[in-house]
Amino acid sequence: MSATGYALLGFVTWTLLLLVWMEILRTQLVVTGRIPANAFTPDNAGLSPFLQRLTRAHANCIEGLPIFGGLMGVAMMTSRTGITDPLAYWFIAARLIQSAIHLASTSPNAVKARFSAFAVQMAIGLYWAVKLLVS
Repeated sequence: MSATGYALLGFVTWTLLLLVWMEILRTQLVVTGRIPANAFTPDNAGLSPFLQRLTRAHANCIEGLPIFGGLMGVAMMTSRTGITDPLAYWFIAARLIQSAIHLASTSPNAVKARFSAFAVQMAIGLYWAVKLLVS
């Protein structure tokens, strides 16, 4: 498998792991009787700040997957992973850093660092899109 394939698999797996983590925490709240099973909101409003950040980190992955995953998918389906492979691991590293910062804090400095990690992904994605379009 190419670096692009591993990065895409990593992106999907990370997104799934965030979802599983969120659902484990929600299940604990239901099983312990702290929250009724039908009381959750999509954004986990009213729950712990961490669970709200986890929800948002997962949503960020879901929002980015069609764009960035789509670019990686196009590269793989058209046998042009030579375009995406050199930056694929940088991309997934930036995604993991963005999520980790999101989970850790919402302080102004953390938000700036999180945006920087996202900006790296946007730059890589834009580069990939242009190169895929013109090649």
